[in-house]
Amino acid sequence: MSVEPPPSAARVLVKAERWLSAAAPVLLLASIVGRGWTIVTGFGNETIDLYVYWALAPHVLSGDLYDVTSPNSPPDFPLPFTYPPFGALVFLPMTWLPWVVAQWVLRLLSGLCLYWMVRVALRLVAGEGWTTDAATWRRRALLWTAVLLWLQPVVHTFDFGQVNLLLAAVVLGAMTARDSRLAGAGIGLAAGVKLVPAISGLYFLATRRFAAALWSVAAFAASVGLGFLVDPAQARHYWFELLGAADRVGPIGTAHNQSLRGALSRTLGYDVEMTWPWVLAVVVSAVLAGFALRAAVRAGDVLIGVLVVQVLGLLLSPISWDHHWVWIAPLLIWLVHTKVAPWARVVLLVLWCPVMFWDVIAFQLDRQPTIWTIPRPGYLSAIGWAYPALALLTLAVIPFVVKAVARREPTNAAPADQAEVTGK
Repeated sequence: MSVEPPPSAARVLVKAERWLSAAAPVLLLASIVGRGWTIVTGFGNETIDLYVYWALAPHVLSGDLYDVTSPNSPPDFPLPFTYPPFGALVFLPMTWLPWVVAQWVLRLLSGLCLYWMVRVALRLVAGEGWTTDAATWRRRALLWTAVLLWLQPVVHTFDFGQVNLLLAAVVLGAMTARDSRLAGAGIGLAAGVKLVPAISGLYFLATRRFAAALWSVAAFAASVGLGFLVDPAQARHYWFELLGAADRVGPIGTAHNQSLRGALSRTLGYDVEMTWPWVLAVVVSAVLAGFALRAAVRAGDVLIGVLVVQVLGLLLSPISWDHHWVWIAPLLIWLVHTKVAPWARVVLLVLWCPVMFWDVIAFQLDRQPTIWTIPRPGYLSAIGWAYPALALLTLAVIPFVVKAVARREPTNAAPADQAEVTGK
């Protein structure tokens, strides 16, 4: 009588994935119900950022958009409208809806955008496998969406009523579109709503998509021009007076701000602004991102190339709220489904997952006197580096990982796969 050897870890994982994939629709439904319950019974029911858009966007037509604050602001932080005038024009149709309806419309759109981003990311890593084994990959999309609904940047996007998932979906769609006009217009208009997507132009330049880069500049210029057309004085006030006032957007030192400037300020005990500590950190980030992007472009890895640029934007922006980091969702997909070196997969997943699925931001907020206090005890300053430190580590690892992928498998996202993403 022979004793059958125990299944290997790989076999266990395969069986577990098959079971989870089979149960994916049920798990997604359970996840949606669970997240919906936590939203309507907790802080998320207030959606205080959405209220800023809903209540203040109409002021773009009366000329006082940047002179008013949300009536639903916290006691210690009057919330102003911080986006360009074009952003207020984009939000205008939402203000025609009753408040509760506007809340649920944004939640529904955000959930659909998360699912769409998951599908695009999976198509890019699956390549031809998306068509040869479509049922498996579509169930994986449902399963990933169920899991990522609990990713903390996604959780906080829903809780605050932010537009991060909507903008990220537009940017991801634009950056993977084959048509240069569509790609450029998507990025330019997204930057017109919120400036950070403008960094996506670096990807167009790195991939020599100069037509797309020019279209993005033209679309952005059109969005700025529309703001001047509606109210020249108001537009001048934003672009020439308010644009560099980061403290108007929010407190630099709060744990919510996971940019390099925020992390450095908490560590050094004062707002570093654009002084030498910040400049040095920017140079290091740019160099790491440059090597990572070059490796991604050479390997033809579209998804990681897109993510490198977006992560760089999050690091360099004066304020990158924790809920802006929804780009880590497709990064986790890339780590799991791309044939990366095992050590890189394990190290990055083991580091990213606890930070992304445990609310380290709330842990810090509960222990800081106010959101306006910059100095932190040493351990809080260290924890406050969670997002940017892991982002820098990821950028540093990617060139070695992508080279390894390129040697074994020439590409996981050839131009033909890009066409599949856009349906062309």
